[in-house]
Amino acid sequence: MNIDREKLKETIRKLDEPRILVVGDLALDEMVYGDTERISREAPVLILQHTHTNFILGGASNAAHNVSELNKGKVSVIGIIGDDYQAQDLREAFIKANINCDNLIVDKERKTITKTRISGSCSQSVTQQIVRIDRQTNAPISKETEDKMIEAINRLLPEHDAVILSDYHIGTLTDKVISTVVDGAKKLNKIVIVDAQKELNRYKGVTSMTPNLPDTQKHVGYYLKSKADFLMAGGKLIQETDAPSVLITCGSEGMVVIEKGGKYTHIPVFNKSKVFDVTGAGDTVTATYTLALAAGAEPVYAAIIGNIAAGIVIKQYGCATTTLEEILKSVPDTIEVDE
Repeated sequence: MNIDREKLKETIRKLDEPRILVVGDLALDEMVYGDTERISREAPVLILQHTHTNFILGGASNAAHNVSELNKGKVSVIGIIGDDYQAQDLREAFIKANINCDNLIVDKERKTITKTRISGSCSQSVTQQIVRIDRQTNAPISKETEDKMIEAINRLLPEHDAVILSDYHIGTLTDKVISTVVDGAKKLNKIVIVDAQKELNRYKGVTSMTPNLPDTQKHVGYYLKSKADFLMAGGKLIQETDAPSVLITCGSEGMVVIEKGGKYTHIPVFNKSKVFDVTGAGDTVTATYTLALAAGAEPVYAAIIGNIAAGIVIKQYGCATTTLEEILKSVPDTIEVDE
């Protein structure tokens, strides 16, 4: 396939136009840092002298953050928070990231999804994560909360050009929530992109999905090693969901786009150097892929933009984001894909 570099750059310049709605498992990453002081007398554990705490948007919130950095805040989120102090921290993080969080639904029976990472360092070493604490409610949302989500979706969907369903399988995206988004999007001619790890056949009628290679292999039940394997797996997902295309991310091997009719395109990683942390890179791909499709790009062009964006954020620590200007500067001089 001949990739038009100027056409690609023109699409990137349009990424700030679409309005995106993110629905899913909204989470907060609480990063607690301290300096190693000594071993505790109470137990064989380190004592840290606290230095600072950072709050980073994680889970579905990270997808929204990536969108916001690219489209100048034209993004809204719908999800669940608890009646706890972490909920306020999450709200403040959304506001700081210029994300509309007016439609968060409070469920007093659930915890605000929070992943606390405690890291320590001494003068002779780098900072190292010591322990992680997860706060979440591992059960589907209640009927009352589900009804509130559906009301918010029906109200906000007409105001947006595309929806990202970000499923970390913590209970927010019930079958009814998914069908409400898909059915409403079809009526309004909106794009729906899915980012999920399992049960990929639940998302019938979506525009596309962005599973990674291990999750795709688990779903289809075999390893994907050849073009024929990818065509078979992508064809299965397309048949199950009736999606026009599927984007399978393959880590250091790039990504593969499968389209209806058996079209296969492999996009290699354009810059493999300086990989520091792949955390959240999938959210970056989903965000940029969605924005590009909503801006009118073909699936392969949208995937290439996602590939370039992911290549930027993996050079940073934690759930990172990139900007439209950085993506433009990172467009390779030559772009070769395999069909």
